[in-house]
Amino acid sequence: MNVSKQQGRKPRADVQRNRAALLETAQRHFLQHGVGTSLEAVAKEAGVGPGTLYRHFPTREALLAAVLQTRSEELVARQADIERLGDAAQALEQWLRAMEEYFSAFSGLPDPLMAAARAQEPDNPLTIPCDILITATDQYVKAAQNAGHVRASVRGHDLFLAACSVAWIKGTGMEEESLDRLRSLIASGYRERDVQA
Repeated sequence: MNVSKQQGRKPRADVQRNRAALLETAQRHFLQHGVGTSLEAVAKEAGVGPGTLYRHFPTREALLAAVLQTRSEELVARQADIERLGDAAQALEQWLRAMEEYFSAFSGLPDPLMAAARAQEPDNPLTIPCDILITATDQYVKAAQNAGHVRASVRGHDLFLAACSVAWIKGTGMEEESLDRLRSLIASGYRERDVQA
């Protein structure tokens, strides 16, 4: 009986090692080559076959969602700092910048995130991370609305897509000055008129 338990543990340890190797390698490939990187190359560098990769992550979206989860600690830390600001309008602005930076982590990342946010397909692994970020954005929007800084018609989903869009444009190599003007245009669209700068 003890032998069978020990035999059961070894494959689980191998599975965990394979998964960790795949996530680490995939993150490196996404950083270097973008989200369209070769998954076969990821598997090869991680020291596993393509079948092992697809057993862990049946789709590119599943692998991407898992890698994003490993990178979410930085966003959570930023959110903790934002919560301490005490100014709802500034908190919303800082949250949008934090999301923009998060979406800019890998070349091409905004595309699958925007697709997941639009489609709301329950079987898309990116839908849950998008829903979490949209819900958080909605909380910042509502706080800013309650403080009279944001138009009543604005929703978290709208500003999530706006942050994705800025990240996508940033990925094309647009200079920071133009990005700042774009951010100002977006802000003038969601702010109440009497608080626009």
